Amino acid sequence: MRDWAPSIIATALFALLCPGGVLQMPGRQRPVDLINMKTSFPSMLVHAIIYFLLLMLFLVILQPHLYI
Repeated sequence: MRDWAPSIIATALFALLCPGGVLQMPGRQRPVDLINMKTSFPSMLVHAIIYFLLLMLFLVILQPHLYI
């Protein structure tokens, strides 16, 4: 059996944290922009750091398992 939890968590976090999709921080005119569909290098860097930290929290610290 294969553990599907890491794949599902990584995909869900990637979909939720893509810059410009739901929110962008830092935004172009404000600290947080909502659904503007534009990205900048600082926002990509912030979202990558948040993605990495949440992924490590879910995968390394909580160690979830889902066997299908």
